[in-house]
Amino acid sequence: MPVHTTDSSHGKGLGLSLAVGSALAFGGSGVAAKPLIEAGLAPLHVVWLRVAGAALVMLPLAVRHRDLPRRRPALLAGFGLLAVAGVQACYFAAISRIPVGVALLVEYLAPALVLGWVRFVQRRPVTRAAALGVVLAAGGLACVVEVWSGLRFDALGLVLALAAACCQVGYFVLADHGGGDDAHPLGVIAYGLLVGAGLLTVVARPWEMDWSVLGGSARLHGGAVPAAALLAWVVLVATVVAYITGVLSVRRLSPQVAGVVACLEAVVATVLAWVLLGEHLSAPQVLGGAVVLAGAFIAQSSTPVKESVVGQSAVGEKVASASGG
Repeated sequence: MPVHTTDSSHGKGLGLSLAVGSALAFGGSGVAAKPLIEAGLAPLHVVWLRVAGAALVMLPLAVRHRDLPRRRPALLAGFGLLAVAGVQACYFAAISRIPVGVALLVEYLAPALVLGWVRFVQRRPVTRAAALGVVLAAGGLACVVEVWSGLRFDALGLVLALAAACCQVGYFVLADHGGGDDAHPLGVIAYGLLVGAGLLTVVARPWEMDWSVLGGSARLHGGAVPAAALLAWVVLVATVVAYITGVLSVRRLSPQVAGVVACLEAVVATVLAWVLLGEHLSAPQVLGGAVVLAGAFIAQSSTPVKESVVGQSAVGEKVASASGG
């Protein structure tokens, strides 16, 4: 029994570390992407570059798991549509109209929405603390968008951020449901990116993009930064690393617990946007953001980590084999 406890603690600790790493990686996407948008690229073109670039990086893993589309087509289609194309397109479109911090705080109503999925779709009971968390998150959101001033922010931008939140629910749920020996996590990510890139190609029409922007520079914190360097960060760190660590964390924890830790992304992105983009938030908005995060935490904190953490060690073995280790 002591071995089980030790292995469980190790699995939980690793899962939490992966979730924190994913939040940090995802959190830097907005501050790197927004200068590209301001330099002349359309939001959808930035999304397409991000997803297509990441799909190219992950292509060897897709080849390695080439039987996955035949065995789990619905999972891959859903992951590509919601967790990749939907989240990224809606989020990037939102930050082109509203501040990065606000967009992410709205998007991170997702943990509360995950709770709704658990209660009304999976029909599992939730605690009063969880319900209180949802109420707090909604109240905090009202402060973030300053409802008393007649929704000063672009209404379409807010709708897009909420759409990103709904798609993020799909990310957490599908990352969890994709478990098992027949759906390798890296294979799911690789094919999800390929599906997302295909869908975004139809919508974004990259052949109409101003490719010359990538050869120039973008303004960041008052200085000039090579646009290609910003794109490399978005593709390699904010997409490839972020998705790998994020999916593996959900497999070791649960959608609810991973969703709580993922709220750190909003904090990271807001601070970076403040420092690097000069997007200052008012005191009520900062307070509202804190309430949103607190509400999301309370809503999910009563949900236990998966009991079969020991069994999740197989995930680590599969990752090692996929990387040739």
